[in-house]
Amino acid sequence: MRPHTIFALSSGAPPAGLAVVRLSGTDAGPLLKKIAGKLPPPRMATRAQLKNFAAEENPEIIDDALVLWFPAPNSFTGEDVVEFHLHGGRAVIAALSDLLAAQPGVGLAEPGEFTRRAFENNKLDLTQAEGIGDLVHAETEAQRRQALRQTGGALGALYEDWRHGLLRALAYLEADIDFSDDEDLPDNLVDQVRPQLAQILAAIKEHLADNHRGERLRDGIYVAILGPPNAGKSSLFNELAKRDAAIVSDQAGTTRDVIEVHLDLGGYPVVVADTAGLRRTADLVEDEGVKRALQRASEADLKIIVLDGASADAPDDATMALIDDDCFVVLNKSDIINPGEVSAALLKLSSNVRAISVKTGDGVKGLLDDLGSEVAGRYGLQAAPGLTRLRHREALKECLASLARFFENKVDMPAELAAEDIRLAARSLGVITGRVDVESLLDIVFRDFCIGK
Repeated sequence: MRPHTIFALSSGAPPAGLAVVRLSGTDAGPLLKKIAGKLPPPRMATRAQLKNFAAEENPEIIDDALVLWFPAPNSFTGEDVVEFHLHGGRAVIAALSDLLAAQPGVGLAEPGEFTRRAFENNKLDLTQAEGIGDLVHAETEAQRRQALRQTGGALGALYEDWRHGLLRALAYLEADIDFSDDEDLPDNLVDQVRPQLAQILAAIKEHLADNHRGERLRDGIYVAILGPPNAGKSSLFNELAKRDAAIVSDQAGTTRDVIEVHLDLGGYPVVVADTAGLRRTADLVEDEGVKRALQRASEADLKIIVLDGASADAPDDATMALIDDDCFVVLNKSDIINPGEVSAALLKLSSNVRAISVKTGDGVKGLLDDLGSEVAGRYGLQAAPGLTRLRHREALKECLASLARFFENKVDMPAELAAEDIRLAARSLGVITGRVDVESLLDIVFRDFCIGK
């Protein structure tokens, strides 16, 4: 059984200039009064000497700190909440934490437990709670903006608007069921709700056809560097990573596995993968690397095909098969070739052909700028909020399936069957925001939160 009052360090790991210990639950107020000697005005930072009240004869001072008091329900969790703003030394934090942990009914918070209590007390919906988790873990500007929008409730409001539309239609159908003999009811209420349901169906389809924009922003846009051996793939990879992440050698076949780095490209999260050179080989290990490279190519959101611009040989068939208008073709070694001598065959395959020199840096910045523009064009935030998780997508697909069943039966559909399809569709949307029973989902949603949030 979980304690009725929880506490945790909600700031960074010590030592630090400042540490924030958060307390939430029924004992928060009484404990604050015992430790600080008073209950300060709500939501007003107040200086206080924190004392170890457990040593009744000679209570020792723990710290000279600031305290804030947020009485329920006007707090983040909806419960009584206290924040202790301490000096950020390990001994100070340990002294207060040990005192709190020794009190009956008080325990250390689990990951995400403060946010979970806020959800359970109707301070936010499940999409907002997920947005808070994303905001804590955001590493790029685009991730921050998307998470902040979701935390503000934009995504949940969109789903709730659709759910309320379904519930209004369901009310009409249930009235038809319950009062079928009532002469005052209009005929065939099923047909009357079809236009409204068709609008919701079309809106959800459009929402799903988003190129996985929100999920890519959250998890990272996948970019694969591909091409024949010794073209300069690993050199370009190291240039992008700004470190020697991959081994560079004149010997063909040096890269045999997929190497990845996470980058911030113009504010967007990008995962760049260096892959084995594409060629036929009798070496079993290198052959496995080639297979993995082709697999990464099929999974990539963007491909960079690196070719040896100084070679007179045409690219092999495997490389040529990867070239299209959806990739960047890079002719490396422009320092020893004429950049204007671009193969006419390549230009027919892709409009994104450019010459660079990883060795001198010529053209690399332009390539990075173009990549950033392409990523921003594909995955930048839109006016309407985008879905950010696979569970959202799956629930929306279930909603569509229920609505599709409703529209499949166009002639003389019994109101009972129509109502059941709409009820299931509304429930699928409610699962996303947490407006229906989602107890089994909560552990999954909050397990990746940090302690103290």
